[in-house]
Amino acid sequence: MSNVDLKKIEEAVKMILEAVGEDVNREGLLDTPKRVSKMYAEMFSGLQEDPREYFSTVFHEDHEELVLVKDIPFYSMCEHHLVPFYGKAHIAYVPSDGKVAGLSKLGRCVESVARRPQLQERITSTVADAIMEMLNPKGVYVIVEAEHMCMTMRGLKKPGAKTVTSAARGIYETDDVKRSEIISFIQMS
Repeated sequence: MSNVDLKKIEEAVKMILEAVGEDVNREGLLDTPKRVSKMYAEMFSGLQEDPREYFSTVFHEDHEELVLVKDIPFYSMCEHHLVPFYGKAHIAYVPSDGKVAGLSKLGRCVESVARRPQLQERITSTVADAIMEMLNPKGVYVIVEAEHMCMTMRGLKKPGAKTVTSAARGIYETDDVKRSEIISFIQMS
């Protein structure tokens, strides 16, 4: 949050409200610029983070089979329209040399990447790349599904439409059976 200019955001919000014809001095809007600036500082806090940092501490465990954390909720802001998109991420990896991450670190990585002006495709690949780089597993498979408010509120106006992206690294790039196994686990309730 140290690099966020709250006053500049407040002024920009005031200008937008004035530009759409609002009275920035009416009671309901008096503190809106301040609230929005604080919200943006929080929502874009990932800009100050390196998602790989969550994998700097690893544990050594005699486990070299699938690890899957599914239904990791997240929200982000579309960099094209600055409106939210939200959904869930599923992260699977197969450890190598006994290197495993704390399970919460997978969720923290997703959150760090999502908390910036973003594209869903970039979230998916950045999370996969961070895990590959830091844990050096046999493979990583990340699936992200999200609803985009830019498709719900404007343009197409199709609420409920979901976008699904995936990133396969290592053994998951070529092994259809292993990818199918993960998808079947994700679909289990």
